[in-house]
Amino acid sequence: MVALTQTAAALLLAVDTPTICNAIEVIEGKRGFDRFTRGTVLASDAGAVLLGQARTARISALAPSDDPVEVVRARRMDYYRHMADGTGPRIAVVQDMDGADAIGAFWGEVNTTIHKGFGLCGALTDGVMRDLADMAPGFGVLAASIGPSHGFVHVTEVAVPVTVYGLTIAPDDWVHADRHGAVVIPADYLPELPTAITRMQKAESIVLDAARAPDFDFTRFKTAWAAFEAART
Repeated sequence: MVALTQTAAALLLAVDTPTICNAIEVIEGKRGFDRFTRGTVLASDAGAVLLGQARTARISALAPSDDPVEVVRARRMDYYRHMADGTGPRIAVVQDMDGADAIGAFWGEVNTTIHKGFGLCGALTDGVMRDLADMAPGFGVLAASIGPSHGFVHVTEVAVPVTVYGLTIAPDDWVHADRHGAVVIPADYLPELPTAITRMQKAESIVLDAARAPDFDFTRFKTAWAAFEAART
């Protein structure tokens, strides 16, 4: 198992998810890495950056569960047990099986408070959130929509691979997410990411510093771009 040092975690939390996507391409030496979400997410906190190993589940809310009440309750406890398991950085990733018809807000004041108490950093879901003013402080939620009701929301599966926004995430996958979406970080890339981020930022600064200078023009752009391309190869 690849461990994430506190120093590396702090660096990864200090950058946005597009930076992580770019840094992974630096590690691979090419474009084409595609383990990222598609489409737009809504962020309960625009500044929240989430990083952790996935704790996964599926839910539904359009109709009550067909299972016996005792089975529903037992599965709910299995869900919370799974979410509470572990001591490192963790993120809840919950697939709403109701798809575009989802109406049941699983994420609100109660669940954000519970999950924060378990030590999770936040949640990624293609479902619904609510209680925006009352969510647990510091617990970011990325959701597909906002709504007032929880419907008949219930857990259907726990600790299984889930697919949200076109991205399949398995339990214990490393996930980095913010208002842009989410990316799965291959575990063996974790030790290389800090160096890749630094290298990428240094290369980008060649163009950015030039473009922000008062004497910037096309000639200076061509010079800076040539240096940028040489630095990133």
